[in-house]
Amino acid sequence: MVDEIVQKEIDLLRSLHTLMDNPPEKPVLLMGDVILDRYFHGWANHLNSFAPVPVVKVTEKFESAGAAAHIARGLVNLGLNVRFFSILGGDENGQVVAQQLHEEMVDTSDIRIATHLQTVAKTRIYGSRESLIDREQLILQFDEESQESFPDSVVNKLTNSAISALPGSCAVVLSDYGKGVISDDGAAKLIAKARESEVPVICDPKLTGLHRTVGATVALFEIRGLELLRRRNNLQSAEETAAYFIDKHDWEGMLVLGGEHGSTLYQKDAKPLHIPCLVEVPKQLIGLHDAAVTALACALGDGRTLAEGARLANAACECILAAITDRVVLNRRKLKTRLDELSWHFQISGR
Repeated sequence: MVDEIVQKEIDLLRSLHTLMDNPPEKPVLLMGDVILDRYFHGWANHLNSFAPVPVVKVTEKFESAGAAAHIARGLVNLGLNVRFFSILGGDENGQVVAQQLHEEMVDTSDIRIATHLQTVAKTRIYGSRESLIDREQLILQFDEESQESFPDSVVNKLTNSAISALPGSCAVVLSDYGKGVISDDGAAKLIAKARESEVPVICDPKLTGLHRTVGATVALFEIRGLELLRRRNNLQSAEETAAYFIDKHDWEGMLVLGGEHGSTLYQKDAKPLHIPCLVEVPKQLIGLHDAAVTALACALGDGRTLAEGARLANAACECILAAITDRVVLNRRKLKTRLDELSWHFQISGR
């Protein structure tokens, strides 16, 4: 019996490996907010003489197109076609994002420009004592964004364009950071049209934006997000909380990402499926959600089950956890290698 279970897992991993060589031909429809991520790394060897704050001597800095743009980059790196619907501000930050997407072969023809608004930017400053290089930590983060919202006319046109493109898509991804690209009405229309067209919908929402996920195929959360929902609603367990929100928002499932604790898929009328993390020494977490969303879109876009998608998503998360640098973008080579490693792990454990 054990041998059969192990062999079934190996066969699934090999099947997912084959999927990496033959991803869906139809494009993934991606709609969501874009954020320019800036990172500064350096030495924090002493405090400022006027205030008890660290002085960081910058040794490295870089910029990265993040949020939904990071998902778009990952999808292209997996060999999928992407229709990316978003809005950029008409500023230097927007130009940096657009240029990076262009360089990484992401089609930007469906992106709108709000010329008078600022593209959201998040700057994170990391530091460590020079003698303790492995103990780098986040020291400060500051965010820049417009105080004005995107014009309703621009958001509505973007949503209508996305709805028009939906029939030719293999999956829909809504990456909602609450910055205005995805409106309440727009999300409802897009999800309803996707269900009508039998196209799976993957939502990665903020907890304050759950009302924009009603009817989706699957929604993603972190362990701490699920725990917060449990406490807010006075529920007894993670399983009860998942069942409550799956029913409330009419999802088929909820995928909870736990980083080094693995992933758990909750579904209607099914036992939770926990997939452990097999990375021995996790190194970083940046991009975990985006990698999971990217892998899910590939699997569900190919007609795979949520359980199969969850296994591919967990393998994608392990690629991120094992990465040495926080600049990692999920790609086909890394994910195929990880699937091979997992397959070998099960072969050894089954002996």
